[in-house]
Amino acid sequence: MESTFSSPAEASLQREAATAGLLTPLADLDRMYELERVVGFVRDLGCQRVALQFPDQLLGDAGSVATRLEEITGSKMFILGDTAYGSCCVDVLGAEQAGAQALVHFGPACLSPPARPLPVTFVLGQRSVALELCAKAFEALNLDPTAPMVLLSEPACAHALEALATLLRPRYLDLLVSSPALPLPTGCLTSEPEPLERFGRRFPLAPGRCLEEYGAFYVGGSKGSPGPDLDPDLSRLLLGWAPGRPFSSCCPETGQCQDESVRAGRLRARRQYLVERARDARVVGLLAGTLGVARYREALAHLRNLTQAAGKRSYVLALGRPTPAKLANFPEVDVFVLLACPLGALAPQPSSGFFQPVLAPCELEAACNPAWPPPGLAPHLTHYADLLPGSPFHVPLPPPNSELWDTPDVSLITGEVRPAPAWKSSNAPECSALTPRPQLELAESSPAALFLSSRSWQGLEPRLGQTPVTGAVRGRQGIAIAYEDEGSS
Repeated sequence: MESTFSSPAEASLQREAATAGLLTPLADLDRMYELERVVGFVRDLGCQRVALQFPDQLLGDAGSVATRLEEITGSKMFILGDTAYGSCCVDVLGAEQAGAQALVHFGPACLSPPARPLPVTFVLGQRSVALELCAKAFEALNLDPTAPMVLLSEPACAHALEALATLLRPRYLDLLVSSPALPLPTGCLTSEPEPLERFGRRFPLAPGRCLEEYGAFYVGGSKGSPGPDLDPDLSRLLLGWAPGRPFSSCCPETGQCQDESVRAGRLRARRQYLVERARDARVVGLLAGTLGVARYREALAHLRNLTQAAGKRSYVLALGRPTPAKLANFPEVDVFVLLACPLGALAPQPSSGFFQPVLAPCELEAACNPAWPPPGLAPHLTHYADLLPGSPFHVPLPPPNSELWDTPDVSLITGEVRPAPAWKSSNAPECSALTPRPQLELAESSPAALFLSSRSWQGLEPRLGQTPVTGAVRGRQGIAIAYEDEGSS
C-alpha cells in the first residue's frame, strides 16, 4: 500500500540533490535547439524579456541555451522549468510572472492555444529518420498503390515527412502529408483553402475529400519493443482515427513497423469501460489539469452542467499534476475527470496506481449526455474544446421532457438497471444539503455527506469553550518518521 499511494519513507532522506549536467555538446546547441530561428523570432518582436520553457529531460541544456541567446540578442532570458501541469503546454502564467514579452517552448508540445495572448514559437527538435528504411517499410505494408494514405509523425520527426513523401510519390498516387499545427504568423493571408486541423496537425485535403477515407502511416515511437503504455500523441491518433482504416507505425531509426489495429482496439475497449464507470458513478471529481489552455473555464462549466443534468454530484479539485497519493485523499469520489490538454488527458498512468479511474472529458460526455452518438459512429475527441459550442462535434443536451432521459439503461459492470436521472437545469441553485420529500421528511441528498457520516473519523472537533486554558508546554521533537520519544525500530 505504501508503494501505491505514497513514496517510501526512506526515499526523501536518501535522495541526493544535484543539478542536471549538460546533455548536448556545446558545438551542437545551435543545431539541436534551432538558435538561429529563435534569435530571428526575438529580434523581429524586439523583446527585452523572453521566457524559455524546457521539459524536465532538457533542463540540463537550459543554462547554456539561455547564455548563448543572451550573448547574441542582448535580451534577458528566463528559464521556466517544473511547470505546475504538463510541460507540453505553454506556461503563460509563468511567463507573466517573469514579465516576459514572448515565450520559446522547447521539446514536445501539444500545440494547444494559450489562454492569454502571448507571442510563442516552438522548437520541436529534429530526430534522425532513416528515410530509405521507412520507405521500404511503407511499401511492404501498403501493396495497393491507389489506396489513400496519410503520413503522420511525432513532432520531432515532422521535418522528414516531405522527403519521405518524395521517395514514395512516384508509385503511390493518393498520398497526403500532415504537418504540425504551429501558430500562423500574425497577419498571414493566403489564397489557398484552409487545411483541416485535427489532432494537433494540419491536413491539406483536396475539395470533396474527408480524412476518414485515409489510412495512416505513423513515423515515431520507441526503438525497442512497444510497452503497454503508449505515447499520448500516438494514443490520440489511434483513438480518433477511423476504426475501419489501416493504421501502422514505424520506428524512424530502424524502420521496424507494426500494425496498430490491435492496440487501437484495446484503447477503445478501455475507454468504453471508463464510460460505463462514469455512468455508474454518483460523485465525480473534476480535476483542473490546466490553467494556460484556452477555454478551460468554459469547459469546466460545461462538465459541471453535464454532471448536474445526469443527476450526479461534482466537485472541482485543483491539485496540479494528479498522482495516486493526491487522489487517494478523496475516497468518496467514484471517478475523476482530468480537464487538460489532449496529451495530458491521455498521458500514461501508473498501472493499477490510482484508487479510482481517471477519465478524459470525452468519456464523461458520452456517459452523461444521452444524445451523444454511440461508439463507432463518432470519433473519440481528445480535446475538450471539441465538446464546446462552436465545434462541429458539439452535441447539446436534450430538453428535460425528451424521451432520451427515460431510455432504460443497464450497467455492463454491475448488471443493475440504472435509474433515470432527475434532470435539473443549470439555472437551479447549487442544491442545498437537504431535499424535502412528499411525506414532509428530510433526507440528505449529498453522496459526499453520506460517505462522511459513515466514516469513523470525521476530522478535528473544535469544541470551542469546552477546553480548559493551560500554559504552553514543550511538544514532541524530531521528524514525522522518528520522534525523539519513540524507540528506534
